[in-house]
Amino acid sequence: MSIDPIQARGDLRLTRITKSYGDFKAVDDLTLTIPKGSFFALLGPSGCGKTTTLRMVAGLEEPTVGSIHLGETDITTT
Repeated sequence: MSIDPIQARGDLRLTRITKSYGDFKAVDDLTLTIPKGSFFALLGPSGCGKTTTLRMVAGLEEPTVGSIHLGETDITTT
C-alpha cells in the first residue's frame, strides 16, 4: 500500500483493535490515541499484546477487527 506522506500527518489512532489467532485473543478491543509528535511506551507483562500491537501499527499484521489511522489516512490493511 502506498501512503501519501502529506495526508498521513497527525495523530496515530487505534480504534477497537482486536487480533485473534484461532480462539486466542492476543489483543482485545484496544482503543488508543497517540498525539502527533509524542513519544510513548507500551508497558505490560509478557504475553499481553505489546509486540502484536506494534506489528499491526507497522503493517506486519492485520487486525482481526478495528482500524488504525495516521492522521486521516486509514493504514489498517497492509
